[in-house]
Amino acid sequence: MADTPMVNLTIEGRAVSVPAGTSILEAAKQAGVLVPHYCYHPGLPVAGVCRMCLVEVEKAPKLVPSCATAVAEGNVVHVHSPKALEARKGVLEFLLINHPLDCPICDQAGECELQDYTFREGRASGRLGPEPKRFNPAEDFGGDVLYVTNRCILCTRCVRFMDDVAGEPVLAVAERGDRAVIANFEGRELTHPWAANVIDLCPVGALISKDFLNKARAWELDRTASVCPNCTQGCNATLETRDNVVVRMKPRANEAVNRFYLCDEGRADYRWLNRGDRLEAPLLRHGERLAAADWDAAIKSAALHLHGKQVHVLASPMLSTESLWMLSRLVKKVGGRGAFRVRTGTEAPLAGVPDLARRAERAANVRAAEMFGFVKSDRPLDAMAPGDVLIIADHELQPGDAAAVAKAGAVMVIGTHLDEMARRAMAAFPSTNMAEEDGTFVNLRGRVQRYRQAKQAPGMSRPVWWTLSDLLAYLGEGTNYFTAAEAFAAMAAARPEFAGMSHDALGFTGAMIAGAAEPAGASR
Repeated sequence: MADTPMVNLTIEGRAVSVPAGTSILEAAKQAGVLVPHYCYHPGLPVAGVCRMCLVEVEKAPKLVPSCATAVAEGNVVHVHSPKALEARKGVLEFLLINHPLDCPICDQAGECELQDYTFREGRASGRLGPEPKRFNPAEDFGGDVLYVTNRCILCTRCVRFMDDVAGEPVLAVAERGDRAVIANFEGRELTHPWAANVIDLCPVGALISKDFLNKARAWELDRTASVCPNCTQGCNATLETRDNVVVRMKPRANEAVNRFYLCDEGRADYRWLNRGDRLEAPLLRHGERLAAADWDAAIKSAALHLHGKQVHVLASPMLSTESLWMLSRLVKKVGGRGAFRVRTGTEAPLAGVPDLARRAERAANVRAAEMFGFVKSDRPLDAMAPGDVLIIADHELQPGDAAAVAKAGAVMVIGTHLDEMARRAMAAFPSTNMAEEDGTFVNLRGRVQRYRQAKQAPGMSRPVWWTLSDLLAYLGEGTNYFTAAEAFAAMAAARPEFAGMSHDALGFTGAMIAGAAEPAGASR
């Protein structure tokens, strides 16, 4: 980028300098000016078919499409001149001739670019009377995608995504003129592992999610910057909640990790964040039963059981980096070892984006677990010695673990729920899941990324690192962390890989751990 010549121009009276080859539309973004557009998307090849991004350039003979026109030295661009506004008003009027005014029942209402631009720049009313509804109400394109034909404005974003990014041509523009629609090839469906991205790319309500259909209106949702926890890629995501329930997960742009995309399996796997059978209070064993206790009593009892004993920690690779670090401190304090198991699946790369794939390891924080000394194993309890205190840190037990659990001297559970096999535990501590806390994950390339709390935790649940902080304090190790940011700062001071990092410094895109480097083919 340093060797690329810079071009100076003026957009809406604002001077801006951008690299040569930049489109006027992207240059306008850097000047803080939004040029309305439909067919253009920074992650797709330029099509220039919607004509919504027309702007006036001084000395040019006519209006130019800003998405397909590169900047030139000395350009003076007018986005909101009378000519440009009149042209865009005409485009909007043509789009609305056949577009049904069904905003009250459309899932896209409230986040629809046709709504937004019509309100901002369109005519107050049409001149051709009621619009006809000419097509079937909806077609099933396969996967999670429904196509509502009447709402389509033929921007072709979906077609270009499947052709050029997914590398699986399934969609095309069929027919001509006012009969043109998007159609899938005969016998082909949108079953590609990344196909549901066409829903996010659609600027109107033509492509909608079966999963999200009729769940909520856009203005009812709270949106929180997060990270998809469902594989080691660490795609940036937005968790959307309504009434303290996660109802949707959508991609969030990060050029260094996932660009603008999220795989179908990742976006659909959010229901466990709303799991109902949750631990809501600390439990202590009294004879044959577990009974609710206050936090101080439960922590003190657990600390007494740990004195003079070794621990075997079964640590979930879905825990935050802060929690895994605190678990490693506990192992170091009392002696013992830790291990974890990773659920696996089929890897699915996205052809048009280097180094982006749904990864085979279906857990968010495998890299951090390994960094802190936890051993990855298909049989993580085999190394446990008889009599060890087994600490199950939010890890799912499997039937084959029963014998190992039975030989433990004592069992403690720190997690969101209590497995049937772990009901012989002497203590259980309710924890939050990643939607209910602040924290970080480290992806497979070593990028540390922050996620934020999206909803309230049930009952008396606490983050795992908080429980461990109190436990270590009872064992004589100085900890006094009240926020995830404080725990992360202590970790950054103690571990050279995280030196100089903080929650605030990570921002929305994260940072690489010391010694790690972005792969050569990664997008920027």
